[in-house]
Amino acid sequence: MKLHKELVASEQHIFPLKGKVNVSEKHGVYIIYSPSEIVLHVGNTPSGKGGLNQRLYNHVTRTSSFSRKYLKPKGISLRKGYKFRILEVSVPRTRALLEALTAGLLCPAHIGTGEKKSQLSKIS
Repeated sequence: MKLHKELVASEQHIFPLKGKVNVSEKHGVYIIYSPSEIVLHVGNTPSGKGGLNQRLYNHVTRTSSFSRKYLKPKGISLRKGYKFRILEVSVPRTRALLEALTAGLLCPAHIGTGEKKSQLSKIS
């Protein structure tokens, strides 16, 4: 809970209008917000050399599943006033638990279920 409070109280950054994201090459957890402060996504950096910079850039360039499944269909570009917060967390299990706790508490607009659309329509 302490780390969650640190994350939601951390400095808020705006996605750059162009170029790469440059906040941290370390691994961690992040929250993406709409321009009106709605939580859209909570994620972490399970791997990768560029850490938070690379993961957030993947979202900006629409190469992440969040971007393909949520942003692209809605015509959302993160470069248009969208924001994020980060918290560097070096321990992989702690990152995963912080991501799960934060997603559970903030109820982001996008939360992946891993189910295919055909399976979801049967439930609805």
